[in-house]
Amino acid sequence: MLMPRKVKHRKWRKGVCKGIETRATELVFGSFGLKSLGTRRISARQIEAARRAILRYLKKGGKVWIRIFPAKPVTKKGIEVPMGGGKGAVDHYVFPVKPGRIIFELEGIKEETARESLRTAADKLPVKTKFIKK
Repeated sequence: MLMPRKVKHRKWRKGVCKGIETRATELVFGSFGLKSLGTRRISARQIEAARRAILRYLKKGGKVWIRIFPAKPVTKKGIEVPMGGGKGAVDHYVFPVKPGRIIFELEGIKEETARESLRTAADKLPVKTKFIKK
């Protein structure tokens, strides 16, 4: 799974994810892409599941780019731990997605194949998405 080698601070605050995306809103590497239509936090597990779904559908053809990287740590306290005692340990990493962000890009395959493979990947993600092409 994806996770950063090093982060500036071990534990981060939740923050708010509002507004629309200004970066990574257009296709750069591939001809087809999956664009976010909502605001959610996508975990490293969900990104990996979507990536595997795309590769399984493509078999050996085409190239895939992942345009997001989970670098935000999310903490969780242990089971049956009483309140207080500080913030929990880092549990997993997420990427906060805003509307308009390109999540995956594909190149070197037909449009129908790309559309179907990205649809299977979109089923693994917690955010509504849209298929786009150059």
